[in-house]
Order: sequence, then C-alpha cells, then structure tokens
Amino acid sequence: MLTLAEIAEEPLVLTHHLDLSSGARVVFRPLTHADCERLACFLEGLSPESRRLSTFGGYGIVAARELCDAIARYDKLRLVLEEVPSSRIVGLLELGLALTPSDIARYGEAGIDLTELTDCRFGPTLADDYQGRGVGTLALPLIRDVARRLGRTRIILWGGVLADNARAIRYYEKNGFRPVGAFVGTNGSLSLDMMLDLRPMP
Repeated sequence: MLTLAEIAEEPLVLTHHLDLSSGARVVFRPLTHADCERLACFLEGLSPESRRLSTFGGYGIVAARELCDAIARYDKLRLVLEEVPSSRIVGLLELGLALTPSDIARYGEAGIDLTELTDCRFGPTLADDYQGRGVGTLALPLIRDVARRLGRTRIILWGGVLADNARAIRYYEKNGFRPVGAFVGTNGSLSLDMMLDLRPMP
C-alpha cells in the first residue's frame, strides 16, 4: 500500500499521460512544491461559477502556497492535470484520507458506516476551458486506481455536489457514483452525497 510520503518522494509512481479526443495531451501527476506559481495561475483563472462549485479556501498565490506546503504533511493527496507542452496546470484533483464528523453523520443516517480505513473523499476542479472536454472521464479510472493503492475501497464526494450542478451529477452517475442522500450546506445550498464503491461486484 502506498503512503503519501512515498508519493511525495517519488511522484512518477502516479504519473500518467492522457490523450484527449481534441488532440490535446495532459499529464496526470501528484502536486509538487515546484508547482506553486502555476497552481496560483490555475486558481486565479477560475471563473466565478467554477469557484462557486469548488471547495478551495482561496484563489491566489497564498492558497497555492498553502496547498504546496501541505504536501505529505497532512491527510490529503492532491494531483494535477498539466497541459503538454505548455506545462499549464488545467486541473486539481483532491483525495482526502480523513473524514469529517458531518460526512460520517450524514452517511450514517443513510445506513452507510464510513471509516477512514476504507473510505476517502474526492474533489475535482478543472480550468474553465477544459470543462466538458472529456478529461474528467479519462482521469477518473486513474483516481480509482490511486484510491485502491492507498488502501481505500470507497470514494465519497468532497462536500457533495451541488444539486443544481446537473452536468457534474451526470458525470458522476455515468462513472459509477450512486446518490446517497441530500443535505443543505453551510451556505444554504442543497447538495447531494454520492458514493463510488471500488470493490468488485459479487
């Protein structure tokens, strides 16, 4: 089983190339300390709508530094999608290995017992010009593989998905996530909890 420290020491262990139908090529790889300025450009470039749908605490160089400084220090693995040949970061995919009490309580009400030994949280954000281009569908099998290599058997959505985000809900359902329940977030918006089971079907 991989650890976050091992991934930080040898990022190539999770590095893959993805070819989009448009002919564009992106690299899927762990975030590194050298990514700080390019990550800041990615965050700053997100539109107000993309920011509304994301879970970041900020959208500039300070937030980028915090994310890069946190590599292998806490419970999160952050992966980037990097455009070839420009080296521009066009996506940030987050896996959280710790669960929040609110996650555990909500899923418990739906009859699902979450545990940090088997479950993780997933939150993707794509640059506006890469949304709807199929990159998320290509990246998700790699996310499944990373979660398994970290010893996880189920993935839940980080903060759920906003109920008015129809495109994201279709994407998750198409890729095997199933709805678990609905809840009202701290900002008053209705969100859906969804889960992906990575265990083989009996």
